[in-house]
Amino acid sequence: MGIIFHSNRILKLLGIGIIISFSLCEINTINKQIKAEKNLIAASEKDIFLYRQMGASYLCIASKAEVDFDKGLGIASATFANVIIGKHGGAIKELGDEKLDKKRLYNAGTFQIVGSALNICPESIPMKIKNDYEKRLKRLVKQSKK
Repeated sequence: MGIIFHSNRILKLLGIGIIISFSLCEINTINKQIKAEKNLIAASEKDIFLYRQMGASYLCIASKAEVDFDKGLGIASATFANVIIGKHGGAIKELGDEKLDKKRLYNAGTFQIVGSALNICPESIPMKIKNDYEKRLKRLVKQSKK
């Protein structure tokens, strides 16, 4: 019986040791994630171009596969926003220290993806979307001249 008593005690001590070491490991992982978030680099023009083109390519392929246009554009725009938030913390080099939230990135991505898709697969873009894009582009050009 004395042997069983000591082995149970040893098992409890080992169990506590394992729990403590897993806890420390978890804390270390959390610290690494926090440090990684601080070291995010703002998205450059090349990064934005790549993400926009990938979204436009997806939209063109989805349209040709007869996926609902709004769904395809929504997925492409959400992916655009998620990549910039995940990889760059929502920061874009051209905007300086300002970080964009998911909604603003989604809206900006939608506009940019439609513009690129009009160059890649204009036949896949509904006329209403094309007209809305052109109106919005004209407004933006006017605003930038002021």
